[in-house]
Amino acid sequence: MTLTTVFLLVAFAASVAAGDAAFCPNGCVCDDENLVVSCISAKLDVVPIALNPSIQRIVLRDNQIKIVDAAFQFYGDLRYVDLSFNHLFTIPDRGFEAQKQLVELHLRHNKISALTEKTFHGMHSLMVLNLRNNYLGALTNGLFASLDKLEELDLGQNRISSVEPGAFQKLGSLRVLYLDDNQLQSIPSAALAPLNALAELHIGLNDFSSLPDDAFKGLERLAVLDVTAAGLDNVSEGAFRGLNALKSLKLNANKLREVPTRQLSILPRLEELTLGQNFFTSLKGGAFKGLTNLKKLEVSGATLLTTVKRGAFSDNGNLEILVLNNNKRLTTLEDGALAGLPNLRHLMLRDNNFISFSESLVAWSELRRLDLSENPILCDCNMMWLSDVLAPRNSSPVICSEPRELQGKSLRGLRPDELGCAFSYPRKQALLAMLLAAGIAFIAGASFILYYRCKRRVRDAFKDYEWKNRAMSRKEHEYQKTFSEDEYIVRSAHAHHQQPLNLHHQQAQLAAHQQHLQQQQQQQIASGIKPIPVTEL
Repeated sequence: MTLTTVFLLVAFAASVAAGDAAFCPNGCVCDDENLVVSCISAKLDVVPIALNPSIQRIVLRDNQIKIVDAAFQFYGDLRYVDLSFNHLFTIPDRGFEAQKQLVELHLRHNKISALTEKTFHGMHSLMVLNLRNNYLGALTNGLFASLDKLEELDLGQNRISSVEPGAFQKLGSLRVLYLDDNQLQSIPSAALAPLNALAELHIGLNDFSSLPDDAFKGLERLAVLDVTAAGLDNVSEGAFRGLNALKSLKLNANKLREVPTRQLSILPRLEELTLGQNFFTSLKGGAFKGLTNLKKLEVSGATLLTTVKRGAFSDNGNLEILVLNNNKRLTTLEDGALAGLPNLRHLMLRDNNFISFSESLVAWSELRRLDLSENPILCDCNMMWLSDVLAPRNSSPVICSEPRELQGKSLRGLRPDELGCAFSYPRKQALLAMLLAAGIAFIAGASFILYYRCKRRVRDAFKDYEWKNRAMSRKEHEYQKTFSEDEYIVRSAHAHHQQPLNLHHQQAQLAAHQQHLQQQQQQQIASGIKPIPVTEL
């Protein structure tokens, strides 16, 4: 027993003898009924020793305490200790050995640089250990071996560059592990493998260049994986192999140039995927193939993204939430880009570079939440339908960027004439087109019915007309044969012109004609041809 410990024991005994065992320091709140002491920003530089010895919860956050001393030996019933935001440099071996019932220990934001396998000796009830934002550089074998009931371990925002293979030995109950914002250059796969109950792993903000095959081998129960801002520019095809229970994956703020479609397709239960702040130029058709259970997808802050191709989400029929925000070059959602999403209810397209949206892009009326704000929208007649969609919704305002006379105005509520379509409102045009088509169809139908009913009469009349024409043609042909060519010319001229001739002229023609007939008859008799009787003519 050290002199410090002896001194503390003597001081504690003196305070008990003086009847002041439950002394509450200045700046502290002591609740003896609920056995809670809170000393937040109380300017303490040591742990108080004269508190109620039966306290179960003590909060000493934001003070100037530099060491965990023997004072904790007096509070054996503690279940919760918070020493965050102090000036602790180290935790002595067996420093919390007296706290057999301690469940949560928070040592966040101190200056602790080293721990040993004896640091947490005796803390068999501990379930939550928070060491975030300290100066730890390495995790050695067996460091947490005495914490067999530990469920949550936060080692984020340290300087960890080395994790030995046995660092997490005997942590069979661990469910949540934070290793984010450290100096790791590769996934400590060997150290993670024994954590077969792990459900959440946060390992982003490190310095990985790639995820190798079987990077997370042994983590069959892992449901949440966060690899945000880890410097990834390559994901091996088998990187996520074995993660059959994974439901949430964050790969945002890396250096990926393509959506890792094949690598992701082996995650059958994935429901949430975050891929923003990568170097994609487009989301291609079938980019998320195989992710049939995907419910939420976010691709925000992708500075090079310009286009979402047709069929990009063709395999994601269960998608409910789609977030495409802050993509400054995103100008195009191809026709069919959002097709096949019957369950889509939340669509976020804020702060992109869209000038307009197609009315057929999505079932707008079925959306529960819609955000199209902060886009350079051209407010013209083509956007009148969107004004109607926005009117009944409590959504973020869509502000016009063009034309100049509408700059700064909200699209919602603008009149058709303000959008330049008082007489050409698309829906009115569509209605007129429908009415015209209906009229044409009615006339065609009535004509068909009328024809069907009078078909026989029409056919008989047509046949009778044809027969008469043929009979007249035949008679005319026979009539023409009885005359010579000269006679035909005379009669044709008479038929066409039908002008009255002078009587003398007619008589002269008739005499000439008779003379000509007589000459023909004489020639026929001379040649042995029987003349045609005048009566037949």
